[in-house]
Amino acid sequence: MSVAKVSEIQASSKKSFEDAIQTGIARAGKTIRNISGGWVKSQQVVVEAGKVTEYRVLIKITFVLD
Repeated sequence: MSVAKVSEIQASSKKSFEDAIQTGIARAGKTIRNISGGWVKSQQVVVEAGKVTEYRVLIKITFVLD
């Protein structure tokens, strides 16, 4: 039997939501082992002078405990 844990992380990118997700998962993988999935809980943009300048995502990451 395995036990999993869920942790929330926030990541951002100046390129896109997809890049923010990839960046967040890659960074989490440096300190969290056995990542098995993720769920994008929310997406947000930062707007300056009428233009989108940053994409942000809140991700729930699931990982199996040792």
